[in-house]
Amino acid sequence: MKIAYLGPKGSFSHHVVKTAFPDEDLFAFANITDVIKAYENGLVDYSVVPVENSIEGSVHETLDYLFHQARIQAVAEIVQPIHQQLMVVPGQSRIEKIFSHPQALAQGKKYIDNHYPNVKMEVTASTAYAARFISEHPDQPYAAIAPKSSALEYGLNVIAEDIQEMEANYTRFWVLGINLPPIPLNESSEKMTFALTLPDNLPGALYKALSTFAWRGINMTKIESRPLKTALGEYFFILDVDFTEKELVHFAKKELEAVGICYKILGTYPIYTIVEKGESRR
Repeated sequence: MKIAYLGPKGSFSHHVVKTAFPDEDLFAFANITDVIKAYENGLVDYSVVPVENSIEGSVHETLDYLFHQARIQAVAEIVQPIHQQLMVVPGQSRIEKIFSHPQALAQGKKYIDNHYPNVKMEVTASTAYAARFISEHPDQPYAAIAPKSSALEYGLNVIAEDIQEMEANYTRFWVLGINLPPIPLNESSEKMTFALTLPDNLPGALYKALSTFAWRGINMTKIESRPLKTALGEYFFILDVDFTEKELVHFAKKELEAVGICYKILGTYPIYTIVEKGESRR
């Protein structure tokens, strides 16, 4: 199989696909949209993209593209523990600019403010790209926030370990495709993700939508609004629900249709968690 992921090598995405697809062909792409398009254009069998971080929230590029443009769905979710490291090229003692992905910069902001209050922060497409970039500019006073695998990949020295603001830091990754591929990890539960679009002329539309799940005892684990990109104040709603009772969810979908609430299913997927060495399973 061919698997697309957010590169370059050494990223958290790279670690996820290496763990979930250890014997498959892996192909790195520069941004999330290109990762998804690789599947749409028939270049790969599956695309793996980040969808949410436990500290910084949803990855909007993923969710917006899947809602507005893509016709593929998530067939599996992989949860990756996130540990951010501050790294420099060997021998570098001066830091004037720190590079990383926006979420990694946000996760490490408290540490940076406390230890490097005067440095500038520069956004990159991924954590691994930041590591690769500073390795290509060894004479510059640069640092990167990235995983340990990036330091190993690009010959960098870690000068501060686990600088993320919270210890319980996880990122959800979705495997996009048609059928569930074999994944050598332990499965924990199963979810379905809806994107709801509410009618303008239905008072209490959001309440009605949520109640179709609530009164059936279907557990909702997430709700989030995103702009519809049509007019100010118009939104669609992302809803994660437990998919253990599949028949109940089926009838909830029928009720949504009956009251005029449109929905798009972004995925129906089992959840797998990567357990790092020295950690107990969540």
